[in-house]
Amino acid sequence: MSKDINIHVEHLTRVEGHGNIILNAKDGKVEKVMWEVSEAPRLFEAFVRDKPYNQLAQITSRICGICSIGHTLASLKATEAAMDIEISEQSQKLRRLAIHGENLQSHILHVGYLVSPDLFGVGSVIPLVGTHKDAVLAIVNLHKTSNEFSDLICGRTTHPVNLVPGGLYKSPSPIKLKAMRQKLLDMVPTTNAVAEIVLSKAGALPDFTRETEFIALVAKNEYALYDGDIGSTDGGTFPVKDYKKIVNEFVVPQSTAKYCKHKRDSFMVGALARYNLSSKQLHPLAKQWADRFGLKPVCHNPFMNNVAQLIEFVNSIEDSWP
Repeated sequence: MSKDINIHVEHLTRVEGHGNIILNAKDGKVEKVMWEVSEAPRLFEAFVRDKPYNQLAQITSRICGICSIGHTLASLKATEAAMDIEISEQSQKLRRLAIHGENLQSHILHVGYLVSPDLFGVGSVIPLVGTHKDAVLAIVNLHKTSNEFSDLICGRTTHPVNLVPGGLYKSPSPIKLKAMRQKLLDMVPTTNAVAEIVLSKAGALPDFTRETEFIALVAKNEYALYDGDIGSTDGGTFPVKDYKKIVNEFVVPQSTAKYCKHKRDSFMVGALARYNLSSKQLHPLAKQWADRFGLKPVCHNPFMNNVAQLIEFVNSIEDSWP
């Protein structure tokens, strides 16, 4: 059917960031599809110049209020590589717990508060309090425990203060770690209940395929979040030191955020990319949920990133309790 469409969504809601969508179609033919990132340039490269090395991670953590732990760990790893600093096995394990804490709080925030309204056909999570109170409370409880986990390892939930070059200022006590382990174990039934609800509504996720390249960390012995090499579904594994050859940043006029490309015009990162590259490394319960959702690598439906986040949530719980 021939039809003219002009869509301009300014400040898209329920996403972690600020952006606009523009779509123009004439006589049924799409003329323009554009995603604009409208946030002011961050300029963190300039912020850190001439700063002491032990302040860099605290500064760069402010790049994001959701993934500040990840930015902190990336900065610390860069600083330690530049200065040839080795950290202990204990610090390695605690940092893995730190990135799991962030994965838990970030993923449940997104799936529970931002995605679920679409699955239930409402405008926000607020109406769900009246119609699905138990489900909302389950999400809140999972998010609360995830925040407590991050706080225990990192010193606070957002913008860590306990992670420093060479290790941590202070390691959590064994008593507190054991108590948190029990809380993680106690999260499993609630997590399963939430996953059942999402599964019951998974038909609301669009059946859409866009073939692309997926890039993520990969490792032989773990589902890589903290350490590993750079992997691509288009083939090849590359050392992290060569990341600039993989990322290939470039600037476009409609966005303050840089674009990236490797073997194709673009590539996808995040939970679905990690799943597509490392699904065999998942723990048993996470694998069970992947099977129940019918998620198989390589999946090219970007909407299934929401399911991949839920699977990673389960996997982070499992990987944190040994």
